[in-house]
Order: sequence, then structure tokens, then C-alpha cells
Amino acid sequence: QVHLEESGGGLVQAGGSLRLSCAASGPIFSGSAMGWFRQAPGKERDFVATINWSGSNTNYADSVKGRFTISRDNVRNTVYLQMNSLKTEETAVYYCASGRVGWTLTKESDYGYWGPGTQVTVSS
Repeated sequence: QVHLEESGGGLVQAGGSLRLSCAASGPIFSGSAMGWFRQAPGKERDFVATINWSGSNTNYADSVKGRFTISRDNVRNTVYLQMNSLKTEETAVYYCASGRVGWTLTKESDYGYWGPGTQVTVSS
């Protein structure tokens, strides 16, 4: 069983930055890809970023490339999402998820465990 807990969300002005963290417990973290997704009010949950088990490969949604960075610390069992130049339309609940395999994954169905989410609100 993997337990995930996000933190670091909050209120930020447009153009600002936030760093989200996702702490994981369970024996399989270091062998699993990790991902971040987000869900805005009234919309479906969308892929944001993913990182493979070792941290050597990453993949991003086109909308966040160049502004967001995903990273992981397999000693601390934590994955991070650094978000810069935030936009108002990126207001959403952000979720981290643990993948079923170790390579980068972009589909919700590729992930077996999810955190409860953390709210990010970007004001104008």
C-alpha cells in the first residue's frame, strides 16, 4: 500500500511561484514513476508532469513546459513540482500519483495510487 500526501498549495498572484511536495510512504516509491495532475473546477483532471523511477526522464504537458519542473528524492520518498510564472487559469486542485511501472506515464489509468490533492489558487 502506498500513501501519498501533497503539500505546498496556497494562494499566489499571477506570475508567482509555488513548490508542491508529495510525500510517499510504502516500499515501492523508488521503483515507480510519479506524476502530477490537476483538476480545475468543472473540468476533467489533466496531466501536468511525470518523472521516471530514477529521475532521469521527465515529461510535461505542453502548457507547462519551460515553467514547471518535476523532481524527486528517492531517499526522502518525496516528489516535487516547482511551478513558476503561474497563470490564473492554472487554479486547480493538484494531485500527485504513483505509477504502476517505472517509466514516465501520462495517463490517469497508468497510476495506481493518488493523494488527496492540494489547492492552488492563482489570483490576478
